[in-house]
Amino acid sequence: MSSSDRILFLVDADNVSLDVVESALAMKREQHGALHVRRCYCTADFAVKNLEFLKLHSIRAMVNATAGKNCTDIALAVDAVQLCAGDCPKVVVIVASDSDFAPLAIHLRELGCRVEGVGQEGKTGAESHRAYDDFVEVPGVRKRATRTARPTAAKAAEATPPRPAPAPPPRAPALPEDASLWLEAVPGLASGSKVELGIAAEALRKGKLLSRNASSTRLFGRYPALFELTPAQQPNSVRYVAMSEPEPAPTGAPRGRRRK
Repeated sequence: MSSSDRILFLVDADNVSLDVVESALAMKREQHGALHVRRCYCTADFAVKNLEFLKLHSIRAMVNATAGKNCTDIALAVDAVQLCAGDCPKVVVIVASDSDFAPLAIHLRELGCRVEGVGQEGKTGAESHRAYDDFVEVPGVRKRATRTARPTAAKAAEATPPRPAPAPPPRAPALPEDASLWLEAVPGLASGSKVELGIAAEALRKGKLLSRNASSTRLFGRYPALFELTPAQQPNSVRYVAMSEPEPAPTGAPRGRRRK
């Protein structure tokens, strides 16, 4: 085969997706047959991540170790000029969406090469098309994921059945209005502490909640579920039991008298 029959396939990996490269390969193989020189100008990171793809399509990775703007473009342009020096190849295919390659396309045409371009649809400026003998735009069909895609929050919510809302804590019964006033009037009663009935009665009379001749025992006895009077037979103290822990039961039973 004469060197003038070669087909060059040069890819700028900075601005086309792998889908575009794959479509361009299939298109140009069908159009020209063999693609003799296949090179992808890219960073080391791109080459490592897409090594399997490059191997599958027998594309040589031309790794550019120099960082900076347009470094990959310049590397492709310099290589293309060197490959076309002497016997010019039959066709040079440039796969890129960058209009910066228009001067390169014009220079290669002046050398006698047919220059064809393939770009990603929506990313290539219309003005760059005129520099090529033929230019085709290819849609980027999909993005290749380098890792397993995680489900979105919406899909995860659909897949996971909603948890039932926790039941609200049981509400304490409403305290009678007069009992609420007793708690405010008698210091220590609201905290659940035992208060002597005499002290409680004095505080209630001071707050005008108990008349002079009325019994505080009868007063608190209205709400036995809220107020505990002790001892049961002759009470001398009162305790607000709704806010306090019950007193522990005695651990031992009282001993009986010995029989003589």
